Amino acid sequence: MSLFKRKGSNNWYYKLYPPGGGSPLQGSTGTCDRAQAREYHDRLKADLWNQARLGHRPRYTWNDAVVRYVAARAEVSSIETTKTHLRWLDRHLAGVELGAIDRGRIETIAAAKRAERRTVRTREGVKELDATVTPGTVRRVIGVLMAVLNEAADLGWVDRVPRMKRAKTAGKRIRWLTQMEAERLLAELPEHLADMARFALETGLRRANVTGLGWSQVDLVRRVAWIHPDQAKARKAITVPLSDTAVAVLRRQLAKKRKPEHLDAVFVYNGAPVYQTVTAAWRKALARAQIANFRWHDLRHTWASWHVQRGTPLQVLKELGGWETMEMVQRYAHLSADHLAQWVTPLTEAPKQQEPALAVAAI
Repeated sequence: MSLFKRKGSNNWYYKLYPPGGGSPLQGSTGTCDRAQAREYHDRLKADLWNQARLGHRPRYTWNDAVVRYVAARAEVSSIETTKTHLRWLDRHLAGVELGAIDRGRIETIAAAKRAERRTVRTREGVKELDATVTPGTVRRVIGVLMAVLNEAADLGWVDRVPRMKRAKTAGKRIRWLTQMEAERLLAELPEHLADMARFALETGLRRANVTGLGWSQVDLVRRVAWIHPDQAKARKAITVPLSDTAVAVLRRQLAKKRKPEHLDAVFVYNGAPVYQTVTAAWRKALARAQIANFRWHDLRHTWASWHVQRGTPLQVLKELGGWETMEMVQRYAHLSADHLAQWVTPLTEAPKQQEPALAVAAI
């Protein structure tokens, strides 16, 4: 038996030589328990023997498929979110053979996720809310599960993938603020958060792009900023033209850059880069401004909504926002009706406004 550990990892790894020679097979057993690792190793060894001597196809587990799936997507921007879902799924599928993952098991997993309570991260730790997770969260988790199974099927590791009935869901309403509401919120925020929020409203940048913006990405002379491909969700560079307001915000941040050797970060607080925006100060400001059901990401929705209402063409908005497809931009199309106005003509005769009756006695 060849089991070993690698530096910096608690998991056990295996190394096996196929019967009849050939290159050794090695990888993670997916567990830090030695007994479970030994069982995984012995089963894999038996599968290799059956494949070589009897022509049996090896049996792959959920862990095998996950390792392959994650390795193939190391450069995908959303991989960390995917890993979070996979860690949750591991509670239900660790060590399970791919062929045993049928529709009934998947529906049971979906029900378990649906019954979970929503959580929020605070300074004191993770706090459980008195509400279950959203249907969207359930769909995303099951979507990751199905994606792993589909890739395993493409590799020939499983004969077929269960067909799941896709639930019909209504499109979510875009949450955005009016100009008056936005100014009310900005007035309640601490100065450093107000500047970041105003910059987001002027540029439409995602939270990570605002907190991660560096002075090396800003040219105040040309009035432009840029997001590198490895920072963008669509993995494509984004050119960000800066309005007068956005430039003014950046000049205020430049005044805080006292030392030349200071970090490259644009937005700082007490000399340190700001990475967290959804803080107690953010939530209290929303409450004082009497704005409910509003997330930081909704600043981006607000920016896009204002653009559409102002008449910005959707194709231009797509480039400004760095979206990969027009489908994402179409969510805001209903906010503009200018292109429909020419078709709205009276279909019935407008009611005539009656003149107020004069009092006969007054004549």
